[in-house]
Amino acid sequence: MYLPRTPALIQKLFPDLLCRVEGEGNVAYLTFDDGPTPGVTEEVLDVLAQYDAKATFFCLGRQVAHHPELSARIIAEGHRMGNHSYSHPDGWRTSTHQYLEDVALADTVIDADFFRPPYGRLRPAQYTALKKKYRIVLWDVMPGDFDTTRSADDCYQIMQQYVTPGSIIVLHDSQKAYSRLKEILPRFLEEFTAKGYRFEALP
Repeated sequence: MYLPRTPALIQKLFPDLLCRVEGEGNVAYLTFDDGPTPGVTEEVLDVLAQYDAKATFFCLGRQVAHHPELSARIIAEGHRMGNHSYSHPDGWRTSTHQYLEDVALADTVIDADFFRPPYGRLRPAQYTALKKKYRIVLWDVMPGDFDTTRSADDCYQIMQQYVTPGSIIVLHDSQKAYSRLKEILPRFLEEFTAKGYRFEALP
């Protein structure tokens, strides 16, 4: 179960969480989780380049370790990287010690100021420890491209309905999401660029 938007209550309880970027004009912020993935991340980068769009990639340490050429391309093309842990643990089901060790392992291969918790889940002790080093980023809009029960059209309708200036949008450059991502990403960039949006990496 997941919601297409981070609840306002969560944002009030944890004011240090970054869910939107206010006051930057007609700008939205595409983010991609769980990569880099051969055959997927390259296509994402190619599409972003077509629209002169920049993004932030929340990478898994194990993927970066296996595919360093993809993380190098992400940086070379002007995008940013964030830490998304090494092995994608669920913070609610993982001890704080184990969780922080996993994030620290990812830190050995990912140079990042941002952290996004897998599944958006953190225990209070994990949150308190990690915010000392990272800006913790959730999202404003989650279309659910990873959800195999949803169609690309379902995902795209969520983007059309909820994306506004300042939105942080979470997509996934993973094999699981690819069949939906490859349809919605160019469609979204085409429509929203025509509306006057710009797409930048998280500031």
